[in-house]
Amino acid sequence: MQSDELTSKSLALWGGAALLIAIIVIGAVKLTSQGNGNTPDGVVAGLEPISDADWVLGATSSPAVLIEYSDFQCPACAAYHPLIEKVVADYAGKIAFAYRHFPLGQHQQAKPAAYAAEAAGKQGKFWQMTKVLFEGQTEWAGESSAEKTFETYAVRLGLNLEQFRADVKSSETKARVETNYQGGIKAGVNSTPTFYLNGKKLLSPSSYEGFKQYIDAAIPARQSQSDQ
Repeated sequence: MQSDELTSKSLALWGGAALLIAIIVIGAVKLTSQGNGNTPDGVVAGLEPISDADWVLGATSSPAVLIEYSDFQCPACAAYHPLIEKVVADYAGKIAFAYRHFPLGQHQQAKPAAYAAEAAGKQGKFWQMTKVLFEGQTEWAGESSAEKTFETYAVRLGLNLEQFRADVKSSETKARVETNYQGGIKAGVNSTPTFYLNGKKLLSPSSYEGFKQYIDAAIPARQSQSDQ
């Protein structure tokens, strides 16, 4: 009888220890999940979904949704720009692309460039200004003030210069850029360019083929989810 009691007590003790270990392990997993900000399927929990506040090419209902956090003064972002243009063109009807501002502190002209793009957007020329800014990056990136250069771009694009100047300086324009930046911080952005495809952070592909592989894999996955 005493032996049976000891056995029961031992089993209870080991059972309690096992339960405690399980609780600790589960808690650690939860903390890890909370720390990296990802949902169980790898979607970044802090990433804001595309909305009417975004600059978007393509239908937001597309099976592939690509979001870029970018800096107009970032050389890598400029290098990726033609690649993204090709991706958007080749996957027309299958992809939505959203550009979001993430001006880095070390780039003195990054915010003014973002303001210029937003001001151009007020006149329906956001994407045209984006292209000109990236293609002309070496012209203005080293200037102490690129304001005049951006104004020449505005004239080249046929914008109303007085309205452009006013919109560049407006609190609304600055707030839009800051909102993008803070959203990037929330999503875990710490460098540019940073890409998210269907909510999942990508290791920046080094080529068009790299993007193609990601997108080709994402499209059937999204379509199969919508069919369920």
